[in-house]
Amino acid sequence: MAQLAQVIVDVPTMQTNRPYTYQVPTRLENQVQLGMRVVVPFGNGKRQVQGFVVGLDQPTKYSGQLKAIDALMDLQPVIGDELLSLSKWLADQTYAFWISSIYTMLPNMLKAKSTRVVKIIDEVDEQVAFDVFHGKDELDFATVQSNPQIVSLLLKLQRQGKVRFEYVVADKAKTKTTVGIRPQLNFEELEEARTSLHANAHAQNRLLSYLQSIVGKTVKQVDAEKVSGIKAATFNIGVQKGWLTKVPIEVYRTPLGQESLPDDHHLAKPLTLNDEQRVAADKIEQAIDDSQSRVFLLEGVTGSGKTEVYLQSIAKALQNHKTALMLVPEISLTPQIVNRVRRRFGSKVAVLHSGLSDGERFDEWRRINRGEAQVVVGARSAIFAPLTNIGVIILDEEHESSYKQDEAPRYHAREVAKWRGEYNDAPVVLGSATPSLESRARAMKGVYQLLQLKHRVNKRPLPPIKVVDMRPEIKERGESNFSRELLTKLTDRLAKNEQSILMLNRRGFSSFMMCRDCGEVLKCPNCDISLTLHMDSHTMKCHYCGHEEPIPRFCPHCGSREIRYYGTGTEKVERELNSLIPQARIIRMDVDTTRRKGMHEKLLRQFGHHQADILLGTQMIAKGLDFPNVTLVGVLNADTGLGLPDFRSSERTFDLLSQVSGRAGRADKKGEVIIQTYNPDHYAIQFAQRNDYEGFFKREMALRHQASYPPYYFTVRLMASHEDEAVAARAMAQIKEQLTKSLMPSTIILGPTPRAIARMKRRYYYQIVIKYKQDQHLHSILQKILQETQSKGKNDVQISIDPDPQYFM
Repeated sequence: MAQLAQVIVDVPTMQTNRPYTYQVPTRLENQVQLGMRVVVPFGNGKRQVQGFVVGLDQPTKYSGQLKAIDALMDLQPVIGDELLSLSKWLADQTYAFWISSIYTMLPNMLKAKSTRVVKIIDEVDEQVAFDVFHGKDELDFATVQSNPQIVSLLLKLQRQGKVRFEYVVADKAKTKTTVGIRPQLNFEELEEARTSLHANAHAQNRLLSYLQSIVGKTVKQVDAEKVSGIKAATFNIGVQKGWLTKVPIEVYRTPLGQESLPDDHHLAKPLTLNDEQRVAADKIEQAIDDSQSRVFLLEGVTGSGKTEVYLQSIAKALQNHKTALMLVPEISLTPQIVNRVRRRFGSKVAVLHSGLSDGERFDEWRRINRGEAQVVVGARSAIFAPLTNIGVIILDEEHESSYKQDEAPRYHAREVAKWRGEYNDAPVVLGSATPSLESRARAMKGVYQLLQLKHRVNKRPLPPIKVVDMRPEIKERGESNFSRELLTKLTDRLAKNEQSILMLNRRGFSSFMMCRDCGEVLKCPNCDISLTLHMDSHTMKCHYCGHEEPIPRFCPHCGSREIRYYGTGTEKVERELNSLIPQARIIRMDVDTTRRKGMHEKLLRQFGHHQADILLGTQMIAKGLDFPNVTLVGVLNADTGLGLPDFRSSERTFDLLSQVSGRAGRADKKGEVIIQTYNPDHYAIQFAQRNDYEGFFKREMALRHQASYPPYYFTVRLMASHEDEAVAARAMAQIKEQLTKSLMPSTIILGPTPRAIARMKRRYYYQIVIKYKQDQHLHSILQKILQETQSKGKNDVQISIDPDPQYFM
């Protein structure tokens, strides 16, 4: 009986999680393996698409004639057993399609593109052959499809049976090669060739001697030229005479900054751990030794040496002949941490993040896939690195919202890490100075094991934090981003030749209303979430329950007319700073200045070499940076985060202030922190000032409990979008009806309401938020909604389902 293969196909308009069954042709019978990419015919036409083999030899009930696989795109599977199982779990858990889960795990260069080509299959007119096909027997249709004359000519030739339209799947996975040389003759034959040389053919003589020294080997020509001192022209003569042949040698593209690293003989030595670090490292190392899939929450104040605990845990995994995976939240943090990992483990380390080119990412992925790298460091998507036999997985700054992916599959790297930890019987270490409430609550319940580092490594105290109330400042001095106190301290640091970091807490795009006299932020009466200003409709709206009211002219709290809406940018701040302290050298770090590849690293390197006095940036500069000469940290506007319509806004503000405060006084010089705010009495700012995570945790948990939010409830957000607002609203209303019928009475359904930014890219968005503790019907009803909306094509309504959303905006 013919061998059968189950293939999940890449057809954007017909997404399904059900694989199609294809016959394996006899010529491919012993070659097809799980996880390989294949080219298969799809639909009624001649269309060829890429697919992935996800099953073999499972019988089918289909009685008709099965289509056969056309071709293999790989000699080895591109996705192993672990990642294949993970992709299926991921599709199920995140309400995504299986094919998009598989693609999320692979570098872009393995995502094939199908090209429509026109092939000549019979004699065509000579002029057509040259003018249209340029003397070749096929033509990429995309190059001529906008030329109506050529299109009609091609259609005419098709009717005459002279040309055929085909879809060809193009494989983008190109390797980078360099020229290699290989001797064609053995030692004796090369010696014999010497006898026919002229007495003055010195270079050729040297070439023969060199070739004799590398018989049986292939050497890069650049290396050969360097070692032997022989010029390229002489090697070409060697080719003409048949002494050597030139062959392509595959080389890896090297990510930026890797060239300057120490070789494997000069690696950095581990540091001596203090008592707290030793206790934490011992527990993690014990779990690595025992192959236990436990989750540890490593809570340590900034500067307490969490990174060293990570590095020694990685070393333990390598010692046990296992691999290690370490995630950092954002690419801007990666340079310093990655370099520490590289200095410790050298060429064993591979890096995966969005700052790499497609080619570099593909090469790093191949190094990991071939087992040439045993340690992987990277941002969120590195969680899918094709490592086998993982010994430890580490998530640094585990509270960061950037670990959650915004588009399908909407996974959280922490959940994927736990899945891989269980699969590999390996511990997962979640590290943070300010753990997320969800993780800390799990540690309190004993689901995670809590490990704490309460002191800084160098025994230095955490820097004192001063909160400056901006309300009197504005009254006395008018509009400014800088208080007198902060300006005095900045000038003082310049005089001492010390450095400062200034952070503009600009998260999100949402403008909110705040009174400058009393600091009141306008909130929704039902939800205790700030209202968002909508200039288009001149209203204040709540995006949780739909409450709406006109924009106020007076503060409802104190009656003042000083009510304003807020939002400011880094460029504006930089201009003001230049006029106030013209002698200061400033580096601005934000989305605009770091857009070009390698700019994060370049700007941080300049600051590290003291080519600037002040580093001004958005929250990308708040975490992970370690500059010994930084003694002052200023937060220009602690409130912006608090004003956002999100139940996590206080937690994010507290995290950010704690993180950025930890950048000051990390070495021998004393540091201090200044936080500017219009809300000096807000509990998030008060607890951050006291470095009191415990106090903040208790207070915030009480509020979450009261309002039925995570970690007491799980949440799911459903969103519908359409170019016509009424269509999006209607689709959501129908889904709400479906949910109300099927879900348990204890499950809370909020909405449908318009999303905070109700219209984006000409589409209107409506959302429903579901809050539940446990509901056995929820998973199946959401899967059903996903499949239904896809199969009906629902007149272009796009539905997305986001489990555990990090933002509700």
